Amino acid sequence: MAEICPFKGVHYNNSLINDWPQLICPPHDIISPQQQEALYQSSEYNFVRLEYGRELPGDTDRDNRYTRSAVTLEQWLKKGALETDRTPSLYLHDHMFTLDGKEYKRRGIIARVRLEEWDKMIIRPHENTLAVTRSDRLSLLRALQANTSPILAMFEDKGQQIYAQLPRQTQRLPLVSPRIVNGEGHILWAITDNALIEHITKNLAGQTLYIADGHHRYESALAYRNERRAAGKWKDDAAFNFVMMELIDFSQQGLKILATHRLVKGIAQPVLERLTAGLAELFQVGKLPAESDFRKQLDDLFRADDVRAVVYGPSADSILALRLKDLAAVSRLIPGAHPEIYKGLDVSIVDHIILERLLGMADSADKSGLAYNHDLPDTVGRVKSGEYQLAILIRPVKPETLKAVSDAGDKMPPKSTYFYPKAPSGLVFNRLV
Repeated sequence: MAEICPFKGVHYNNSLINDWPQLICPPHDIISPQQQEALYQSSEYNFVRLEYGRELPGDTDRDNRYTRSAVTLEQWLKKGALETDRTPSLYLHDHMFTLDGKEYKRRGIIARVRLEEWDKMIIRPHENTLAVTRSDRLSLLRALQANTSPILAMFEDKGQQIYAQLPRQTQRLPLVSPRIVNGEGHILWAITDNALIEHITKNLAGQTLYIADGHHRYESALAYRNERRAAGKWKDDAAFNFVMMELIDFSQQGLKILATHRLVKGIAQPVLERLTAGLAELFQVGKLPAESDFRKQLDDLFRADDVRAVVYGPSADSILALRLKDLAAVSRLIPGAHPEIYKGLDVSIVDHIILERLLGMADSADKSGLAYNHDLPDTVGRVKSGEYQLAILIRPVKPETLKAVSDAGDKMPPKSTYFYPKAPSGLVFNRLV
């Protein structure tokens, strides 16, 4: 089963640099070009320089975003801006945030976890990955020889055997002190007590880990491990055989998954005109006036378990609420050898039936007009403005549904989940040398 280990984490030196809200950054996959520039301007020590450095017009094989990140890492270590803990530790992370006007806390344990191939089912994915993103993260791993962002993974803490032991750790002096910035805050403690570390790792050893966020980072770490093994001699406890993860109990109230709505443009008018009739063959289509309080209207519709999706557009003043007529009939139309739980997912029905079958977006070339958005007002606004023709709105996936799909040996369609908030980069990271 899963092998969990403490490690000597690297983090900012609080005695020299303690304005950590100006130093941490989001993981690479949600940093826009505009945000990247803003992060660069916020501090000369902002972690974006390691996590997601700038591309420059004159980049070469020897001088590029990855090599510059490696040089920056060595410079920060040499200057003492970064320090490495002397004692192998687990790290307790409290992530405070606000969602829909409510305050939450997500508590995770940051550790090294032994890399395992997917077929062992010890560590389980729930989404497919994109080759270009895997290549980017692998290039960074080769250059830095470090895990800069934790992979978010879930486990079942039955009887709260692990989490019940964590409150006493919060009485100690933290590495990062609480401070709320833009609705989010972080506290980080180093767990150095050997008895507590043994208790945590022993209880986690019997667990299956389910990746919530960071599939590309995990697959890149696997590829990097295999490269290092093929290059020559290696030991079983070599650092590259492990990857940094933040482990979170399934039952936490602070474990939040947002819906990932679909935005569509570039559809030919005749196809668009046939959409309602095509939907009516498979769904009971309820046409409703679009209310000004769209979020409440959507919440009310999705409280009924039989509403699978809501289509906004092509009419700007109405929405279409879709209820399946016959799940078995729709399941037969979903391509591939998928288990029934996959075929019954709202996101599977939207992607395979509405997008691919009815709108003709079956091939990657046909998906150039497809975008994803977890922000409901922004999603609706993009249709109202005419930027997109349609928005297909879906409900969030539940953690237990994700687990069930993974346990069945399958993966959800791409962009099925958006775990909120993302675990930041720069609180602590894991060197592989």
